[in-house]
Amino acid sequence: MVSEKKEPSLLDGFKAFLMRGNVIDLAVAVVIGAAFTKIVNSVVEGVINPLVGAIGTQDLNRYSSCLSGPCKYDQETGKVVEGIPIMWGNVLSATLSFLITAAVVYFLMVLPMAKYLARQAARKAEKEGVAEAMEVSELEVLKEIRDELVAQRSGTAGPASREDGPGTTGPQPPQG
Repeated sequence: MVSEKKEPSLLDGFKAFLMRGNVIDLAVAVVIGAAFTKIVNSVVEGVINPLVGAIGTQDLNRYSSCLSGPCKYDQETGKVVEGIPIMWGNVLSATLSFLITAAVVYFLMVLPMAKYLARQAARKAEKEGVAEAMEVSELEVLKEIRDELVAQRSGTAGPASREDGPGTTGPQPPQG
């Protein structure tokens, strides 16, 4: 009688996919990233833009150059009516947001985690070194016991034999 393999249902496969650790971690990272983006944008708009505004305009997005001819804007809608504007202020603002995000992630998350993992690895290596030293000393003791037993069987004093008293050399091999 041949046993039939039951294929997992579509729902079981989906549940297994969702319960994988990396899917949950990714979902958490996306949510945290979205919240973090709001913080970084607030820093750029509330701190960086006013600092830049001390030199020029407070809104980096207003920095632009006109590619052909003078750019003219509709006062009501703010759209370009004439000319081709290059909005390099948008790129500058996005670049600053990226650099701030990268710096915060590196200094507050990556660097401390790297230091923590290095300490953990050092502790693990130290424990393995102690365990390895214990294994080596145990191995040496076992080699000495082996040598002693071989010496007793052959009837000669081994390298690890000791004298118990005058005229005696350790335990005598059994006669048999």
